[in-house]
Amino acid sequence: MFPEFISARAIRAPIDAFVGNLVNDYAQELRALTRPLLHVLVWMDHTLRHAPWWSVVLVVVALAWAASRKPAFSLLMGLLLCLIGAIGLWDAAMQTLSLMIVAVVLSVLIGVPLGILMARCKWLRSLMLPMLDVMQTMPSFVYLIPVVMLFNLGKIAALFATIIYAVPPVIRLTDLGIRMVDAEVLEASRAFGAGRLQQLFGVQLPLAMPNIMAGINQTTMMALAMVVIASMIGVRGLGYEVLQGINRLEVGRGLLAGLGIVILAIIFDRITQAFGRGRGRGGQA
Repeated sequence: MFPEFISARAIRAPIDAFVGNLVNDYAQELRALTRPLLHVLVWMDHTLRHAPWWSVVLVVVALAWAASRKPAFSLLMGLLLCLIGAIGLWDAAMQTLSLMIVAVVLSVLIGVPLGILMARCKWLRSLMLPMLDVMQTMPSFVYLIPVVMLFNLGKIAALFATIIYAVPPVIRLTDLGIRMVDAEVLEASRAFGAGRLQQLFGVQLPLAMPNIMAGINQTTMMALAMVVIASMIGVRGLGYEVLQGINRLEVGRGLLAGLGIVILAIIFDRITQAFGRGRGRGGQA
């Protein structure tokens, strides 16, 4: 046995004390601050679950058409979404989709600006890269513990856990895309009198868009991968159906819910990839 120089309990005790004090001192304030987010989640959930099914399908078909300009592809995405309803999982899928949409939107709003700042500030990049490594490799159950302690079981805890898990790809790929812009292109834009902001919005971001879209694609997939874990802290949806299948040993229930998750993953993976390819062609043009 390896000699014990420092007791594991001695390391755990100050961490537990710090989190405990954080919960005692700030939990109520944090829950009050996140109440608007809860309202957004509840509104999104209510909107998707009570909207006519055909309207949701039409929105997905329209997104697929905007991304690809291919009628067959757009209709296929709509049919795949209809398949979820055909196997009796429409309501659960809409619950999952509401959490996923809010998590992805917030991840993009956080990740793209951070990626831009990382590309411009070397010291920030040196600071952020280890943090992103930890966020991507740390088992999600570990940071689920303090999140649940701070925000209780439910949608808000699941939202924050999902963002922590899903935001690193969009940060990394935004940073990579900005840094990959050819120095000669930037030099040419400076020669034409472009300022820093004009270079960013007129040159760097358009050329980095394929990488940014790839990051959004990965963030979307990782957010969807959290649905089963989110079900363990009180969030209903397809993940909850999988969890019920495990608890009750109902193989069919778990298999159908898993199929629903796979279908959602295929739909959003293909649509975001199509957007990325379209942006790539636009940037090259």
